[in-house]
Amino acid sequence: MGTIWLPNLEQSSGPKYRALETAIKKAIHDGTLAPGTRLPPVRELGWEANVTPGTVARAYKSLVDSGVLEAAVGRGTFVPERLRPIERPTVDPGATLLSPRLPDMGQGDLIRQGFVEYSQSASAEALLRYPRREFHAPAHQTFAKFHSDAPIGPFTADDVVITHGGQNAIIMILQTVLRGTAPVVMIDDLTYSGFRRAAELCRAKVVSVAWDDDGPDTAEFERLIREEGVQAYCTSADVINPTAQSATLERRKEIAEIAQRYNIHVIDDDCYRNGPHEGPSYRQLLPELGWYTTSPSKSVSAALRIGFVVAPKGWVNTLIRTATFNSFGVPVAITAVYTYVHSHPELPGILSAARAHMNGLLNKAVDRLKRYNIRWRPNVPFIWLELPYGWRSGEFCQTAEAQGVYLKSSEEFGLRHSQTVHAVRIALNGEIGQAAFNEALDKICYILDHPPEQITV
Repeated sequence: MGTIWLPNLEQSSGPKYRALETAIKKAIHDGTLAPGTRLPPVRELGWEANVTPGTVARAYKSLVDSGVLEAAVGRGTFVPERLRPIERPTVDPGATLLSPRLPDMGQGDLIRQGFVEYSQSASAEALLRYPRREFHAPAHQTFAKFHSDAPIGPFTADDVVITHGGQNAIIMILQTVLRGTAPVVMIDDLTYSGFRRAAELCRAKVVSVAWDDDGPDTAEFERLIREEGVQAYCTSADVINPTAQSATLERRKEIAEIAQRYNIHVIDDDCYRNGPHEGPSYRQLLPELGWYTTSPSKSVSAALRIGFVVAPKGWVNTLIRTATFNSFGVPVAITAVYTYVHSHPELPGILSAARAHMNGLLNKAVDRLKRYNIRWRPNVPFIWLELPYGWRSGEFCQTAEAQGVYLKSSEEFGLRHSQTVHAVRIALNGEIGQAAFNEALDKICYILDHPPEQITV
């Protein structure tokens, strides 16, 4: 056994059983002890590691009690194949295609393991005190490493601010940059409704800019800045939710040049991209005015409530103050689990498997809906479906809901006075089975082909 794995406890301080626990957990984390591996018998490991059998037995028992290891009478002690989730009945009444949902390809196990690891290793200070920024340093560093190749401009871990999710990040940026008694925020004509909600929470007036095939209309963008006094622009350069559009490189440069000229902050939300970048973030194009935000909610888990902001030059300390006065910090347990999951050697394979599953659903849906007017892209977890003549978006959603299929109307994504577009967003749900998803697509196609015949007077 010593030629396969042997803990080195010579440099450890404190109780030997704790050092052995840490060594075993580290070996599991880095893949040295793979799932299903049988650990050596107590006496054998004690002899090899130069500790007493009682020390080994105590470490094994602690790790079994916390779920890190499994013990089987007569067989020994093992690294679990997978942590077993608690089975709970679904609360969904039908095919919920309202928001993208990821399949569990193993990330659930990593999150459980991360909480177990934190519960065993957290210091008393971390468990009893308000979180301080230095407590989150491992998460800052992990994020910086994970996004080291992203086209978001030069940054270090010191430029990163952790938030309670992507929506919280947007709100706190607006709280940081908006000024005066009547600020104005610009959003895109069809876009994530959270931008509008965030601006309204900050008492801002909201205006919207139209898009063409290349991105925001530059003439209208500049006109709104001049006439409305816009202070910030919220957008998603790589993936517009709900239309799946992406701004071209040339259009991004034009928007950045106008924003620079008028000193407009640009918040670039990157939560929905789950594949390669389409171009540079506005933070790269606007080093002193561009904000980059993201979260793992659409790639790893929406339950892991954490978000990240990479602030523009000179703004990180101001945003830190905003974050501090909002909540006194994100719990260290959450940042520790993020660090565990995003530094785990299994994560790349899990992300790849989740993308493949979601793209499989996407391809199935596109194949069924291709005779209709749809917008979609690989690695984007939704389809934008413009409705045929005879259907209004609200009525279509109500009809689908009566059939057990839940969709989002185009009204969710525009301002009240925006030009009406009769469309729906179909989000991919990786939690439901293939048969249920196919049945939902069948119902959508049937409803599309049977618009209402009556006219109300």
